[in-house]
Amino acid sequence: MRLVIARCSVDYDGRLTAHLPLATRLLVVKADGSVLVHSDGGSYKPLNWMSPPCAMTEVRPDETQAAAGVIALWHVQRARAEDRLTIAIHEVLHDSTHELGIDPGLVKDGVEAHLQKLLAEHIHTLGEGYSLVRREYLTAIGPVDILARDPAGASVAVEIKRRGEIDGVEQLTRYLELLNRDPHLAPVTGVLAAQQIKPQARTLAEDRGIRCVVLDYDALKGTDDTQSRLF
Repeated sequence: MRLVIARCSVDYDGRLTAHLPLATRLLVVKADGSVLVHSDGGSYKPLNWMSPPCAMTEVRPDETQAAAGVIALWHVQRARAEDRLTIAIHEVLHDSTHELGIDPGLVKDGVEAHLQKLLAEHIHTLGEGYSLVRREYLTAIGPVDILARDPAGASVAVEIKRRGEIDGVEQLTRYLELLNRDPHLAPVTGVLAAQQIKPQARTLAEDRGIRCVVLDYDALKGTDDTQSRLF
């Protein structure tokens, strides 16, 4: 990755035209060929950019451009398109290249698979006396996240979401209709467990006899003591 801090102006030509007047900006040239123009504001979003596949060439300015203070021109051309980014550099304040290597990618915490694993390990979150039958209980229309038993020994199907919405209620309803056809499991009740449950989803779930449980991810991980905190 190449990082350049420079006083520059930027012109884009393609499906539309755009111009960034002369100012100090961060220019990022990535190994994948993309070029991004950043200011010191605007959060993560660049002011302008060219995504790959594209090619960048650096050329000397002509006499008119040099007289206006331009010391270098970057032409970034998108492959198989008319999109073109022209960066006129007037002064370079910093120019460095860094080898970042292969990125392992984003590892998300708190996704549904993590919630499922933690809830299975702490099945008592559903209530005292609950026990785990198995995770990913297979059915003809897909796996139920958790199959459990309540204190009376009745079967309970648990659908786990980060955000409980109407789609989750509908999905659990389909599972319950199928599971209740199995005489070895019936009667089966349902629990929608999520970190957040939308009011509309809660209303629909309760109307269908489905219990809603809000999950505290930090408490399940053991990083938050819900018994000791004031609120």
